[in-house]
Amino acid sequence: MRFLRQSLVGVFLAFLTLGLLIVAVQMISGAVQDVLTRDNQTPEARERIFAVSVRAAEPETVTPYLEAFGQIQSRRRLELRAALGGRVVSLADDFEDGGTVTAGELLVELDPADMQSALDRAKSDLLDAQFEERDAERSLLLAQDELKSAEAQAELRDRALQRQQDLQTRGVGAAASVEEAELAATSAHQAVLARRIALAQAESRVDQATTLFARARIALEGAERDLEDMTIHAGFDGTLTEVTLVEGRLVAANEKLAELVDPNALEVAFRVSTAQYVRLLDAQGGLISAPVTVSLEVTGTDLIAKGQISRDSGAAGEGQTGRLIYARLDDAPGFKPGDFVTVSVEEQPLENVVRLPSSVLDAAGNVLVLGPDDRLEPLAVQLIRRQGDEVLLRGEGLEGREVVIGRTPLLGSGVRVRPLRVEASTEIDPGMVELSDEKRAQLVAQVEASEGMSQTDKDQVLGQLSEAKVPAALVRRLDDNRAGG
Repeated sequence: MRFLRQSLVGVFLAFLTLGLLIVAVQMISGAVQDVLTRDNQTPEARERIFAVSVRAAEPETVTPYLEAFGQIQSRRRLELRAALGGRVVSLADDFEDGGTVTAGELLVELDPADMQSALDRAKSDLLDAQFEERDAERSLLLAQDELKSAEAQAELRDRALQRQQDLQTRGVGAAASVEEAELAATSAHQAVLARRIALAQAESRVDQATTLFARARIALEGAERDLEDMTIHAGFDGTLTEVTLVEGRLVAANEKLAELVDPNALEVAFRVSTAQYVRLLDAQGGLISAPVTVSLEVTGTDLIAKGQISRDSGAAGEGQTGRLIYARLDDAPGFKPGDFVTVSVEEQPLENVVRLPSSVLDAAGNVLVLGPDDRLEPLAVQLIRRQGDEVLLRGEGLEGREVVIGRTPLLGSGVRVRPLRVEASTEIDPGMVELSDEKRAQLVAQVEASEGMSQTDKDQVLGQLSEAKVPAALVRRLDDNRAGG
């Protein structure tokens, strides 16, 4: 019995093992069959959805700006030149490059000895002319008196002749007496003629004396001017540049000694393209007085000045393109003539334009907008202006649409996306940012602790940091200095 029971258990286990083997073979065979037939089956398609940032296209009125590079120059410049040659005997204490002078201040004095001698001779000649004029006037009076005397004598001779002729007519006079009276009258008339000639000569002498006196006075005035030209005075308050003069040097006539510039009458000259120039014209074709902002980047701070356009050049310039424009600066502390600066000009406002990041626009002039079922659609737009990293657009059907910003090559027409809506910024401001209270306090502390900045530069930077908006370049520079320090 025991043997039979063990035999039955063994047979049962054998059949169970065989069954398990059969099941395993079937499972392996099915798996191999699935692998062999999997390439012939079409996989189930799944659409990929991209997350994109979109912004609503809202038309607005924007005041665009253009940027150019220009050079600071002074509107008042005076070349100091020597009108006459001579030796420099005296120089002002401030007569040096960068010296500040006031209007009327004596700057240069040349040796006045020769000019003083010429002035003395001119004064002497004027006295001689005055004496000659008085002598000629006295001679004229005497000539007039002699003429009157001769005319009176001739009149007496004429009356004597008349009496002799009357006596001869009555038969009581002699012919010899009549002839003698005629000869006396003729001599008297001859004397009158001689006195008239003398009077004419006296009058001519008076005229010559008057002319001589006028010439002597002109010579005296010229000598006085020459003596004044031996000293050079400042025409206005300003700063001296290009000074090459030293005391004791001989200078030639019309030699340039220095140049006087007015540091408070500055302007900036900058060149723009013809297309940019057209945008600065009004309806009548005149240049608008657009506001300008001039900035000069220096270590640790920015020099900024305001002004407005005053005029443009009369010609394009030989070998130049575009137009040269001049803008008068209101107050420009720290700027010097010759500085190379960046100029930002406010153009005329543009109405009904959409301001978006420049990444929304492709090479064909299309943008991607959000369509039904969150699928993208291309929309043709017109590029009005580029403003740094932003563009100003117009287009039919653009208003109110949600435009994709930060587009990539994976995005195109018909692609389904998951929109991430971004609020639009409020204004275009070239290079101006708003700081948080913590950031502002950090920058102020950094400037106050700086040892490489002068107190004047610190005051100017702190003044800029106290404004509501701060130049972005200044913030970047301070951050770079902190990172590098």
